[in-house]
Amino acid sequence: MENQIKQKLNRELNGSQEKLPIKIVQFGGGNFMRGFTDYVIDKLNKGAGFNAGIVNVQPTPNGSVHKLEEQDNLYTLFTRGIKKGEIHDDKQVISAIQKSVNPYTNYDEFLALAKEDELEFIFSNTTETGIAYDGTETSYEGPHKNFPAKVAVLLYERFKHFNGASDKGLRIIPCELIENNAFALRDIIIKYAQLWNLEDSFVQWINQNNYFHNTLVDRIVPGYPKDDAESYEDQLDYEDKMMVVSECFLLFVIQEAGNLNERIPFNKINEQILVVDDIQPYRLRKVRILNGGHTLMLAPAVLSGKETVKESIDDAFIGKFLSETIFNEVNPTLGLDENELKDFAEEVFDRFRNPFIKHYQASIALYFVSKFKVRVLPSLLGYVEINKKLPLNLTFSLASLIRFYQGSFGEKSLPINDEESIVAKFKEIWANGEYEKVAELALSETTFWGTDLIQVDGLKDAVVKALWEIDNNGVETAYNNFIQSYS
Repeated sequence: MENQIKQKLNRELNGSQEKLPIKIVQFGGGNFMRGFTDYVIDKLNKGAGFNAGIVNVQPTPNGSVHKLEEQDNLYTLFTRGIKKGEIHDDKQVISAIQKSVNPYTNYDEFLALAKEDELEFIFSNTTETGIAYDGTETSYEGPHKNFPAKVAVLLYERFKHFNGASDKGLRIIPCELIENNAFALRDIIIKYAQLWNLEDSFVQWINQNNYFHNTLVDRIVPGYPKDDAESYEDQLDYEDKMMVVSECFLLFVIQEAGNLNERIPFNKINEQILVVDDIQPYRLRKVRILNGGHTLMLAPAVLSGKETVKESIDDAFIGKFLSETIFNEVNPTLGLDENELKDFAEEVFDRFRNPFIKHYQASIALYFVSKFKVRVLPSLLGYVEINKKLPLNLTFSLASLIRFYQGSFGEKSLPINDEESIVAKFKEIWANGEYEKVAELALSETTFWGTDLIQVDGLKDAVVKALWEIDNNGVETAYNNFIQSYS
């Protein structure tokens, strides 16, 4: 019946009453962890006999682990997106989390996790700001708000309980999006050990008997579908207040240490999980193709009136512009396997076309200049270095960015959302009016780019040409005229 009262999701109702040994402590039970790490562990349990239970530790005082506890730590994951041009729309109940702990209300329960005999892993996602040192956490006594301080306490309690046993160290696998995330976490843990005057033998145990795995993670997990909850609820015969939506794509690159594949059978599930000696090529690929793809098409798309990523890539002009730029100008600068880059780019385009995710260009416009500097400019300069000529699409993208910061196009205000100093500098630049002066001032502004782009042979004249074309002919015609002038 349409108005039938549904029973809240629980283990008896779902038939998920198995008790799994606690092998994993997880800091952060938000959308990403539940749609990424917990999904992976659940799949390993059900498809590869991993037999690992997770304890979910609330990372902040204002968390919501109680909501998971209220439904026996179960939740529904909807996986929706496009793979190789085909729509995939699946749902499943994730049952790997065995219990959730709030260290701020039950600190002893948190400390007791250190004594779990089969505990072997720590996973985390506490946002990029989570892996940071807080010098105000001067006492070993908790609970601590700082995430690395919590890990330091957990490790020290384990060190004491097992008398520094060499086989009771843990594997720490953080998923925060910072470079060398595990090493950064390790260094802060050691810093706390020194601040708290803990034994030198404990620091030695950290370094010798624990493994810290740097990672690169990639999956879009919008989370609870609050704008369309009713349509999701209609697909369930139970009540679930913690359901999560994610895209199909998943990439998990983990830096090898201590034969990780012998401890977790990643190769037994059909997911893109790579245990490698060096994650940097994969980071480079993601930044230049995925993140760079978003950024390089942003200004041409917005100036063309497109509001979302899907609308942009589905457009005949913007879609072709993006594809040709990635394949012809970005990929050749990366020094990686051509076929692997092609496959990755096509996966990225499928993700951009995902009909279930609305990714607004205005959100990508946040800190646009710094994103362009990190994600796109290295491809432009790399292309020039290799080919001794300008990459025309990337050059047009740069010119479009400069035009974007003028603030309006026709009668439409543009979604500028950047540091005040950058917005003010562009306002000053555009006050000059003449395209040649605008190009000269913008390209030579080293605070934007970290280098003087006037020194790139031919770039200033090309930007002047593109700016004039955009204002006089609209973006698509401007692009065609710009390309033709160099043919």
